[in-house]
Amino acid sequence: MKERTQIEAQLHPSHYHVLHKLPPGDSPYVRAKHVQLVDKDPEGAIVLFWKAINAGDRVDSALKDMAVVMKQQDRAEEAIEAIKSFRDRCSKQAQESLDNVLIDLYKKCGRIEEQIQLLKQKLRMIYQGEAFNGKPTKTARSHGKKFQVTVKQETSRILGNLGWAYMQQENHLAAEVVYRKAQIIDPDANKACNLCQCLIKQARYIEARSVLEEVIQGKLPGSGDPKSRNRVKELLQELESEQLISIASTAIGLNAKDTFLAEGLDQLMSQWNSYRSRRLPIFEEISSFRDQLAC
Repeated sequence: MKERTQIEAQLHPSHYHVLHKLPPGDSPYVRAKHVQLVDKDPEGAIVLFWKAINAGDRVDSALKDMAVVMKQQDRAEEAIEAIKSFRDRCSKQAQESLDNVLIDLYKKCGRIEEQIQLLKQKLRMIYQGEAFNGKPTKTARSHGKKFQVTVKQETSRILGNLGWAYMQQENHLAAEVVYRKAQIIDPDANKACNLCQCLIKQARYIEARSVLEEVIQGKLPGSGDPKSRNRVKELLQELESEQLISIASTAIGLNAKDTFLAEGLDQLMSQWNSYRSRRLPIFEEISSFRDQLAC
């Protein structure tokens, strides 16, 4: 560590900024970034970001970066209020980025309805040609790397987030509609798995398996990712389990939402013949009725 510090001390100031991915110059915002990235002091960085905002120093970046650090420090509610209170000091070009941060913060805080309204607002902007400040693409950054995003890709991403939000509200039909639109625009394995989940929740098992088959057969981008493969395994297990419960509940004439079925039917069926004598009378009656149906 000492050797590294000595080497850094010998670097030209411009090289030092490049090494630590710091903006050039010496200002409240630059000092805040130094404390965040070099000193690894998030709370100290938040204080300095506030100073940068109040001084009018790179307010677009200072407000956005401060909100992100606040989220990492479990201060998401404060970050939401900060963006709402100070976004009017930011440029028109920064508003879209601030909306994206705000959507993540709403998600973090469980403020789903506000997240949905903001996602719908972003979709309206796309339909009206106002997204990306009227340009066909924008530069995005992920894990320190820059890449280009098209309006088409952004639309699909927003629809995917909207589908997830509807899922949290257990509005599975609305989520299904949104995910299907997203898949038409820019299909991928992740959204296909989410669509499958929507269909399972609606007991539409044949459709759910059909959607999942596209991922299994590698027809969609991202199908080969380890995360996607693990998700497919989980969904297949859930699908098989739900289908067994549906078949069994139909056979014994009970509602699939019954607590008894939801919590213990799989175990009961697997042990049906092994522990007949140990069951309560009601289980014996169900077994007899099932045997009669089989005949």
